Amino acid sequence: MVTMTSVNKHYGALHVLRDVNLTIGAGEVVVVIGPSGSGKSTLCRTINRLETIDTGTITLDGKPLPAEGKALANLRSEVGMVFQSFNLFAHKTILENVTLGPIKVRKLKREAAEKEAIALLERVGVATQKDKYPAQLSGGQQQRVAIARALAMKPKVILFDEPTSALDPEMVNEVLEVMTSLAKEGMTMVVVTHEMGFARKAADRVVFMADGQIVEEAEPNAFFTNPSSERARDFLSKILVH
Repeated sequence: MVTMTSVNKHYGALHVLRDVNLTIGAGEVVVVIGPSGSGKSTLCRTINRLETIDTGTITLDGKPLPAEGKALANLRSEVGMVFQSFNLFAHKTILENVTLGPIKVRKLKREAAEKEAIALLERVGVATQKDKYPAQLSGGQQQRVAIARALAMKPKVILFDEPTSALDPEMVNEVLEVMTSLAKEGMTMVVVTHEMGFARKAADRVVFMADGQIVEEAEPNAFFTNPSSERARDFLSKILVH
């Protein structure tokens, strides 16, 4: 579904992605972990061209990512994104937030879009909040709305960029539960997260990054019990002791 080949990205003198090669199959859940500043979020954001790359290629479902214009807008509708900070429209109701994309981009009739949106809001457990505005919801509820909004576009893949890091601890699980159920349903997902429990439970593969490179990738059990690189062992020893 997603193929990254020899991808490089600089911010000025800083080399944030170094020759990254990664293939994500349809229906696969890939969790990207690593220390802060390792390039995880940048990697995630290059897949829908929120960040451009300097060299290399990225393809989605066999097609190269378009550079701009209508083709790029179409790509964005096929790649859902859930951000750290929800990014809901504050002046629109929850229902309007979820129906906006399908109506404007997919040209769905309002009635059909609302019916689908309510079903998605039910699925993520916030249908009773549909007429409220984002500020009236908890962070966990807002993030679940953001997931429903991504799903409303019927994307081929959803990118999650640290979706729980802005949440209070007691709200983290309600969002991870929704993500775990999506994983079980076969949604193709790329998840940048610090939640190791989610990585163990829901990932098909864990990708460990450090200093802009993919240091190792393995299925979760193998990675957490017996990482092959010194860098990963060091990282895990720091976070798993608590």
